[in-house]
Amino acid sequence: MRQRTRFSILLAALCIVFVVSLLVGRYSLDPRELFSNEIGWNIFWNIRMPRVLMAALLGTALAMSGAALQSAFKNPLASPEILGVSQGAAFGAAFAILFLSNSSTTIELSATAFALLALLVTYAISSAIGFGGQVLRLVLAGLAVSALFSGGVGFMKSIADPLNKLPVLTFWLLGGLSGVVWKDLLYALPLALSGIAALLVMRWRINLLTLRDDVAISIGSDPRRFRPVVATIAVIATAAVTSVAGIIAWMGLLIPHAARKMFGTDNRVVIPASAMLGATLMIAFDDVARTISAGEIPLGVVTSLIGAPLFMFLLMRRGNRDDGDKS
Repeated sequence: MRQRTRFSILLAALCIVFVVSLLVGRYSLDPRELFSNEIGWNIFWNIRMPRVLMAALLGTALAMSGAALQSAFKNPLASPEILGVSQGAAFGAAFAILFLSNSSTTIELSATAFALLALLVTYAISSAIGFGGQVLRLVLAGLAVSALFSGGVGFMKSIADPLNKLPVLTFWLLGGLSGVVWKDLLYALPLALSGIAALLVMRWRINLLTLRDDVAISIGSDPRRFRPVVATIAVIATAAVTSVAGIIAWMGLLIPHAARKMFGTDNRVVIPASAMLGATLMIAFDDVARTISAGEIPLGVVTSLIGAPLFMFLLMRRGNRDDGDKS
């Protein structure tokens, strides 16, 4: 019963934050005048609606992917960045900005392609490593691939035109939803929703990955085959939203821990709870990014400035709920 109450509170909070976010900003909207005010309706439908929906999709994908990866790797520090996907996306965006085009479509396509390439390279390297278990090999390979693409991004920043290319690249790397329109949302939607839906369907099986591999095998599941499937799905969902929003830190790490504090460790509950909590907080953080100052603050900066203290608070808080709520 207590879990149902908490889910109801999360759902209510998400609905309230979503509606309020559509109306607040530098140009406040009066819901009674939306249909009679052409300027207000244009802001509501063409600017606010796709941006708020993209924020919800971004928060949902990052939070669910983080929860799935932490269970799959049995590592509380796992997040969507662990397999190099974020750094691969950053390299793809930098490559497009410097050598292809500054158009959002080109940047998104390049970022997605290199994010998926980073995943393939990580798997290839992990297969070639001759020691350790599957999880250790994937983590080590992911660290190496992340470092490789990060070095590539650093090199591109060093050769970028400081007047034209570098500012665009820097702002993308800091993350944000400024300028997101319907075509950006529709670009990310198919892959992101496919990954989200797959994780929801498989969430009960993801619980098996938290067991020792020999125990999971004894009850009919092969974690050595299922773990890469979960990781790939989580990375695909992350790549889709990262290609549009840029690098958004902390959400994939913070939100699953907060959900476990509220609901315990059962992924049948934690993954959907992470989705709602991630969507709610991402919308709220984006509101802060676009309203707190005269010039918009990059969303990645806001999530870091708020997310890091929240993570420390969760670590220091007593009364860990890892045993779950049995009621």
